[in-house]
Amino acid sequence: MYIKKILWAIAIFGVVACGVVVYNIYSAIFDPNTQFKNDVAYVFIPSGASYEMVEEQLTPLLKDMGSFRSVAERKGYVGNIKGGKYPIRSGMNNNQIINVLRSQNTPVRVSFNNQQSLQDLAGRIGEQLEADSLELLKAFQNETFLKENAFDEDTRLGMYLPNTYEFFWNTSGEEFRDRMFKEYKNFWTEARLQKAKQQGLKPNEVIALAAIVQKETVKVDERPRVAGVYLNRVKKGMLLQADPTVIFSIKKETGNYDTIIKRVLYRDLEIDSPYNTYKYVGIPPGPITMPDISAIEAVLNPEKHKYLFFVANVSDFGYHLFAESAAQHNRNKVQYIRWLNAKKVRR
Repeated sequence: MYIKKILWAIAIFGVVACGVVVYNIYSAIFDPNTQFKNDVAYVFIPSGASYEMVEEQLTPLLKDMGSFRSVAERKGYVGNIKGGKYPIRSGMNNNQIINVLRSQNTPVRVSFNNQQSLQDLAGRIGEQLEADSLELLKAFQNETFLKENAFDEDTRLGMYLPNTYEFFWNTSGEEFRDRMFKEYKNFWTEARLQKAKQQGLKPNEVIALAAIVQKETVKVDERPRVAGVYLNRVKKGMLLQADPTVIFSIKKETGNYDTIIKRVLYRDLEIDSPYNTYKYVGIPPGPITMPDISAIEAVLNPEKHKYLFFVANVSDFGYHLFAESAAQHNRNKVQYIRWLNAKKVRR
């Protein structure tokens, strides 16, 4: 009788112990384990991260790292870490969190516009993706890629079309570059190629001219008219005489692209650079900045007119006065020169 009681006690104890174990396992897996107040928190896991690095990211977000580690080991996550951006929602349990970290890499929206150089672009993208600016720049400047796709040192900036795109945060520099080339090819539809041909231009020339239009006017509605001026000059074999190309020539020669030049002087017009459109006829060998889509479309769909000249309109800042003749242009220019002198803009 005594032995039977002992056996019953052992059996009951075993059942209770098993129950406790099962309860603890169930709690570790299915009880909520977050401690942040927002609806969602994002975890950024670097490529090649160790489990310890994941824990470091999660520690401020979870109530019990021990239970998370236990479930992570049971589910085989510890040895199968994937880089990316992952959404952890308030109230999630360990099982849900690990499932998210396994399969819900979330895209980020990457934006860029009007960068003046590949270095600037790499810096801008490096602020938004895991890849740093050096990795990105190396991919942008890869000579094999450029040669295979008919780009060179002058034209390569034109491959990147300003917009907002979706990427995974852990996208590499080469993956970003290759995606941008795909977007570039998709942009140049047969219809756009035909429009470029009607203007007597190749895609690289369209983008180089669009960059000048971009610099000349911030007013999107005025860009087709400005584009029309330059296309009229191209067709007549005239010098484009675009001040932004002179400014770019100075910056390129000095290597200081942060230089601020508000007024182009007569001596500046003599700088010997293929980008100086006061000295060399035709469109420059590449873009002087990254033109946005509106500037490119302005060159492909220019306003038809006979204007050959334009100058800033000081009565309506941002817009310009247009002229068909040099005499009319010189009269228009007087108001601008007076304004510069009144403001004491020397450079």
